[in-house]
Amino acid sequence: MPDTFSPQARALFATKALAHVATVGEDGAPYVTPVWVDLEGDEILINTALGRVKARHLANDPRVALSMTDPDDPEVGLAVRGTVSRFTTEGADDAIDRLAKKYLGVERFGDRRPGQVRVSVYITPDHISMQPTD
Repeated sequence: MPDTFSPQARALFATKALAHVATVGEDGAPYVTPVWVDLEGDEILINTALGRVKARHLANDPRVALSMTDPDDPEVGLAVRGTVSRFTTEGADDAIDRLAKKYLGVERFGDRRPGQVRVSVYITPDHISMQPTD
């Protein structure tokens, strides 16, 4: 059953805190990468490009974990285990622009490469742990 975010957890997503996302490789090995992150309702949104390692991992195995630390208080942290619920290119360019606005204060994500296809990954939380506890 999906878990829900507390007001304290939602407040952390509103900051510029990076999330460290762990995926599972084809050989079962973990892979961790920092990403920009946001909430859309009760789902976590990350954005990547098709062909990248995390996109390949998430397409093959929907299990994911992520952690975040409050940039203003390193004793406040969040850990989530979840499952990819949607993996879509529809609206993904707009999503990376929204994330660039949040993290960089710019209107458009500037690191687009010719032929690159962006993908939005939506994660449903199965377990949420907040430190200190709410």
